[in-house]
Amino acid sequence: MDISPNRLLERAKERFALGDYFGAIHLLEDLIEGGRAFADAHQLLGLSYHMVGRSDTALESFGHALELNPRYVEAHIHRGIVLSDLGRTGEAERAFKAAREWGGGDRGGVPAHHAAKLANLHAELGEAYVEAGALSQAIDEYRSALNLGPDYHDLRYRMARLLLEAGRSLESREELQRVVQARPDSTDVKLFYGLACYVSGDAATARMVWEEMANQDSDDVRASAYLAMLSRGAEG
Repeated sequence: MDISPNRLLERAKERFALGDYFGAIHLLEDLIEGGRAFADAHQLLGLSYHMVGRSDTALESFGHALELNPRYVEAHIHRGIVLSDLGRTGEAERAFKAAREWGGGDRGGVPAHHAAKLANLHAELGEAYVEAGALSQAIDEYRSALNLGPDYHDLRYRMARLLLEAGRSLESREELQRVVQARPDSTDVKLFYGLACYVSGDAATARMVWEEMANQDSDDVRASAYLAMLSRGAEG
């Protein structure tokens, strides 16, 4: 049975709360390897690695969380704590400074720190709607999350996938284009962007995206497979 990303994350939180840090790591690694992890999963993975003495790996996980959500105040703070423990005081102070900067101000009248939590709650509710088969409501929840955090590109990527699943390919393409601009090195995002272009009727752009991917990484069989699909369609 396929377990939802939110349920895996909740299980990992339970293991962490019980002090079973290796159990939490196992669950979170499975979640991340499945390509379904939000910034919260990387953040908790960083904490878990820190608790078992793997500080360098913890820093990598916090870094991934901040790539997905640069406004993640807790990730900045925990990263600063780990850096401080390692004696890297200059880097630690910069991390704490970033936390203070992102934690200040507000978004639509909501303090930034609370806005981040509310955005994650909207995303969780969105996933509950997905499990219930209510894609339109799920998309609405992700829209609400992005109103609170426009830079939460992991949430925008997830919403774009739901839009395509709901048959709203043009909207999906528009959202994916924004994610590609923010995360140009993400092959998964580029691959899906090409798919959204293809489904929306723009095979030329899809081919351009996948050819660029194939040229950059000849070992990525996914782009080659989509290009083969296009060629078969042209022949047909």
